[in-house]
Amino acid sequence: MRGKESQSGARLGVLGLLALVLAAPATANERREAYRRPASIPHPESAPYSEVRAELGRTLFFDPRLSGSNFLACSSCHNPGFSWGDGLPVARGHEMKPLARRTPTLLNAAWLDALMWDGRASSLEEQALLPVASPDEMALPLELLPPKLRAIRGYAARFEAAFPGEGLTLDTIARALAAFQRTIVSGEAPFDRWVEGDEDAISEAAKRGFALFDGALRCSRCHSGWRFTDDSFHDIGVRSADRGRGDEFPEIEAVQFAFKTPTLRNVSLRAPYMHNGSEARLADVIDLYDRGGRLKRPSLSPEIEPLGLTDVQKSDLLAFLQTLNGADEPVTVPAAPR
Repeated sequence: MRGKESQSGARLGVLGLLALVLAAPATANERREAYRRPASIPHPESAPYSEVRAELGRTLFFDPRLSGSNFLACSSCHNPGFSWGDGLPVARGHEMKPLARRTPTLLNAAWLDALMWDGRASSLEEQALLPVASPDEMALPLELLPPKLRAIRGYAARFEAAFPGEGLTLDTIARALAAFQRTIVSGEAPFDRWVEGDEDAISEAAKRGFALFDGALRCSRCHSGWRFTDDSFHDIGVRSADRGRGDEFPEIEAVQFAFKTPTLRNVSLRAPYMHNGSEARLADVIDLYDRGGRLKRPSLSPEIEPLGLTDVQKSDLLAFLQTLNGADEPVTVPAAPR
């Protein structure tokens, strides 16, 4: 893994660039095809989908009793009304104290293999209980969680139905939460209808914006595929002393101040932006890239350089990004067991 991290931060040589060019889709239709939505949600063999488990996970997700204060639920930060974020520059944790980083969206988390802004969790099951145990977030020591839920009579039968013979344990709690979180998928967007052949689904300005995004500006190098993310980590010149991925790999210069590339699905609904909420508007994010980052460091990604965008090009990019807002299904908050 460490060798892979080192390579990810290295500049591409001439042969590497040539290989990327030769491997790139040759036509506009092929480029559009690369962004086609998948037909189904991936579930690992170790955690096959079960509606009963997902519904149990939904109930746990909205239950504030998973916190030490009985005040914060997972949904307090990952609110479906804010596209599974919270709309704040940085999250608020235990006793409403501000945290160091912004809440990342849970949209399309089923496809992730590295979670959190710094990638320190390798699965949804591993990630699920990290906020619960954190004294700064939900502040409930994990050894107290199973007996706390067992004392709620309604949970025992539901865990037995979801995990026959396994009981209510930290493992089954995490698996239930992960099962629900895999169902959080962004809805069909105008861009998707355009990809499927509806030329009227997006404006001419948005089409020009996509051509810039996927072509000359090379935004799709990092914001690739239907989720618009490479699931990797980059220093893009955000003003911050937070070392991000660098805290996990302090010896690798390329990942210092690097953070996970977020999905661009529903992006215009998820202000403010960056891991620390330092960019208030989507237009500010475009300006950051246009300037080649706001702060130059040795770890700055080689992809980040001044772009020289015109006002029209910036407007076209915004028009394209707004076509990624999906028609997401409304979320019903389940009744908590008693």
